[in-house]
Amino acid sequence: MANPANPNPGDETSGDALWLTADEKEAWTGLVSLVLLLPGKLESPLQQEAGLTLFEYLALSHISEAPERRLRMSELAYLASGSLSRLSNVVKRFEQRGWVERSPDPDDGRYTLAALTDAGYDVVVAAAPTHVRSVRQLVLDPLTAADQKALARIAAKLRVRPADLA
Repeated sequence: MANPANPNPGDETSGDALWLTADEKEAWTGLVSLVLLLPGKLESPLQQEAGLTLFEYLALSHISEAPERRLRMSELAYLASGSLSRLSNVVKRFEQRGWVERSPDPDDGRYTLAALTDAGYDVVVAAAPTHVRSVRQLVLDPLTAADQKALARIAAKLRVRPADLA
C-alpha cells in the first residue's frame, strides 16, 4: 500500500492507484485490524461460556429482537453478516437442538421464516451477558462518548451498518 521507494506518498501513481500516505495507511491498518481481529476476540468468551460462535450468537440475538421472534432467513443472513447457505446450515443445527423452527412466510411463500423457540430464547438470554461484557471491555470502555459517536458516524459514512441496526 505504501511505496517505500517513494519519498512523497500520495504523489506517485501506479496504474490508476495512488499510494497511501502514512496517515491513510494508519487509518486503513486500524480498520483492517478491527475487521479481522475483533470478531475473534468477541467470539472467544462466547465459545468458552456459551458454546456459541459469534455468528451463531448474532443469528439468535437478531431473531430474539425481531417482532414475534421471527425473521426471514434472507434478512437474518444480512443482519448476521453471513451467506444464506451458511445461515441455513447453522439454523439446521439450531432446529436439531430445538432452538429455532423454520416455516414458509405466510405473507410470501417464496421466503422462509426462522422463529426462535422458548428454548432458543433461553440460550440467547443466557449468552447475552457474556457478549455484552466483551463488547463493553473490548470496544466501548476504552472509548470516550465522543469516540463512540465518531465510530457510529464513521460506520454510517462507510455504509457498512445496516439501517435496521441504526
